[in-house]
Amino acid sequence: MVEIIKIEHKPPWLVILNRFSGNKMGIVGTVLILCLIFVAIFAPLLEPYSYKEQNVEMISEPPSFSHLLGTDDFGRDLLSRTIRGARISFVVGVLSVAISVLIGIVIGCIAGFYGGVVDLVLTTIADLTWSMPAILIALLFVAIIGAGLESVIVAIGLSYWAQYARLVRGQILSLKSAVFIEATKSMGASDYVILFKHLLPNSISPVIVAATIGIGNAIVLEATLGFLGMGAQPPTPSWGAMMSNGTAYLFIAPWMIIFPGLAMMITVLGFNLFGDALIDIMDVKNRESI
Repeated sequence: MVEIIKIEHKPPWLVILNRFSGNKMGIVGTVLILCLIFVAIFAPLLEPYSYKEQNVEMISEPPSFSHLLGTDDFGRDLLSRTIRGARISFVVGVLSVAISVLIGIVIGCIAGFYGGVVDLVLTTIADLTWSMPAILIALLFVAIIGAGLESVIVAIGLSYWAQYARLVRGQILSLKSAVFIEATKSMGASDYVILFKHLLPNSISPVIVAATIGIGNAIVLEATLGFLGMGAQPPTPSWGAMMSNGTAYLFIAPWMIIFPGLAMMITVLGFNLFGDALIDIMDVKNRESI
């Protein structure tokens, strides 16, 4: 009697989840990101004081039981302002990267799929944009649009799209001559169907990884603009603006610049660790075993 052995194949998402659970740094990054999201959502409930409440009797007070991170030069609770700043950083990071990815996907898809003069023109524009420092592009757009949180989101979004466009273009070029694409063309599928229903879904993984790390870069750029006074306007707290205000009191009240800087560093570290874990998981050699 022949014994039939059944081989169970795990679904790809389960294999990816198991692989991710074995990446300790990825788990640390995930925890840090989840903590940021939690703080950003529930900031009004977590703040011990109002982030804009001033107390002239508590100006530049060091950390204590009543004010765990101390107070700033207006007597405002630094912990409350740091917590509210997490919401600003998270919103700016996610929305600005979403704008960059959307622009990059559209331009990269068109350039890679149609090629020729279209590819040359769009790639040249992307290369020129990519060759300029992101801070310079962001400063230019903020100067044109005007300072403010919305302006910063748009400016950062227009600063980083080129890298996603180049990434998508490369993926499209490598896939558009594949057998399944040729078969789809032979069946009379339109360019839209081929491009956005077949090519793009198979090219999106590297974009997701790059976007995850890009959120950390966007947060740093937002902090830089806030440091220069071109980000969120007072009394709205921004980690960059808080650090900028603290530079005048660096030797008198160093906590004014240390704690917002630590918050930003931990946040960026979380996104970088999570992005590095995604790189390992989505690596082609690793995916072959799924």
